[in-house]
Amino acid sequence: MRYKILCSDLDGTLLSTKSDVSTYAIEQINKIKNDTRIILVSARMPNAMRYIQESLGITNQTIICYNGALVLSGQQELNSVVIPINLLKEIYSICIDLDADLGLYYSNEWYVPKTSIRVEKETKYTKTTPTFESTSTTLSNWEQRKIGAHKIMLMCTKESADKLMPRLKEKFSDELNLYRSNDTLIEIAPKSVSKLSAIKLVMDSNESLEDIIAFGDNYNDIEMLENVGFGVAVENAREEVKAISKYVTLKNTEDGVAHFIEEHLVN
Repeated sequence: MRYKILCSDLDGTLLSTKSDVSTYAIEQINKIKNDTRIILVSARMPNAMRYIQESLGITNQTIICYNGALVLSGQQELNSVVIPINLLKEIYSICIDLDADLGLYYSNEWYVPKTSIRVEKETKYTKTTPTFESTSTTLSNWEQRKIGAHKIMLMCTKESADKLMPRLKEKFSDELNLYRSNDTLIEIAPKSVSKLSAIKLVMDSNESLEDIIAFGDNYNDIEMLENVGFGVAVENAREEVKAISKYVTLKNTEDGVAHFIEEHLVN
């Protein structure tokens, strides 16, 4: 197999732990990175991806952040799409009487109203630090700066997420991507972008989707895996993801991506 570009999701896919890429994965990517562009594609913020790029020795490559809402080449923005402030205010008004905190992300900025187990986990696993301030303060500051959110992470209880998800879908499904990543987390992103749309943006004129191999594990990877030349799911992926993939490799905790690279991509 020869591909011009390898795109990989991070959490649950390329990362064999909650936060780091393994020595084995680094070794295998080192074997192909001179002939294959390695592009990391994640819901993470840039700083939560940069240290992984550094570990892999691919800081010269583009990164796709926030599921495609922010695409960076070095410090240069290739694309940036945000959720506008008016929608942020509406979402906040719906959440304010429920047990749900808004994590608001813009570029390398991350704002939360208070700490929690979820915030502490995110800080530990992504090696990033939030700013603690009330959501109303953040929204007021952002309105003055004329910026919006690349991503919203709604941190809920199961009960509040059960109530919020149908309300949010009914009101915002035409404008926003709403994705329940587990019982207590709802991720919200601009509707006009996706991992696939961002990949198309960074392709050179002499490259096609057939020239790309991609790896993923979750619902937000399906479109990417379905449309590239070869989509690979890890064994721990959602069943729907494995069903549309051309190949299922080992679990992320067993270095499935690295094993696939060694077995199929290394000459």
